[in-house]
Amino acid sequence: MGGPSVEREVSLVSGRECAAALRGEGFDVVELDAGQDLPEHLARHAPDVVFNALHGRWGEDGCVQGLLEWLRLPYTHSGVLASALAMDKTRSKEAYRAAGLPVVESRLACRDEVQARHVIAPPYVVKPNNEGSSVGIHIVHEAANSPPRLDPDMPETVMVEAFAPGRELTVTVMGTRALTVTDILTEGWYDYDAKYLPGGSRHVVPAEVPAALFDACMEYALRAHVALGCRGLSRTDFRWDEARGLDGLVLLETNTQPGMTPTSLSPEQAAQCGMSFGALCRWIVEDASCDR
Repeated sequence: MGGPSVEREVSLVSGRECAAALRGEGFDVVELDAGQDLPEHLARHAPDVVFNALHGRWGEDGCVQGLLEWLRLPYTHSGVLASALAMDKTRSKEAYRAAGLPVVESRLACRDEVQARHVIAPPYVVKPNNEGSSVGIHIVHEAANSPPRLDPDMPETVMVEAFAPGRELTVTVMGTRALTVTDILTEGWYDYDAKYLPGGSRHVVPAEVPAALFDACMEYALRAHVALGCRGLSRTDFRWDEARGLDGLVLLETNTQPGMTPTSLSPEQAAQCGMSFGALCRWIVEDASCDR
């Protein structure tokens, strides 16, 4: 839990929630705030299973997964390759396209170039290519006369993506099963605060959408999970432009380490399917292995 990424605070909450739930299920749990001494801590504790509650870089991009494979410690969620693919938005889109899944057009561009001119026609979104939790996202609206001013800590290379209008939908995949569809309602767009602050968003689960659209979301999420080679729990996010029907549905990204906080979507979907938070955490632990 924790770790050095920009999603550290969310990860600490996820870790505390999962640790408490697992203790309630009868497990002996040690909470580790992942730092550069993580290998030493893991060697000393010699755990039967490592529950990965890290979010963002190092914890979600294949790095810690590689360490755990090296130490031959069974761990949860996706393995090295799937984690790295899903975290790299450009490469995950390439995998989606190869699997016949719908995505919007995008390109990588130099940060200075993005601030100097519109590299694609507005409206568009500028985001880091390898972060999550809506960190560092800039929306450039259709009427924008000038390019965006990016945060100083944005990476040198960023993704510029055509803006996908419509509703925010998401589906959790648990093993080989898509759970349900959630419709995420916010006052504005689904930013960091909307994701993690109580009352920041309202979740309609199951989503009140046409049956064909609901089924497409479930199918696409499962296909994305398979295309990336995910294991355990993943969550795929969509945008849906109602005016275009099924043609208005596009994949945004797949999260290999879905949030496990009180306001998180995957635990809420599991509950809708009759699985308590403790039972979900137990399933994740019992699914753990090496060679993922």
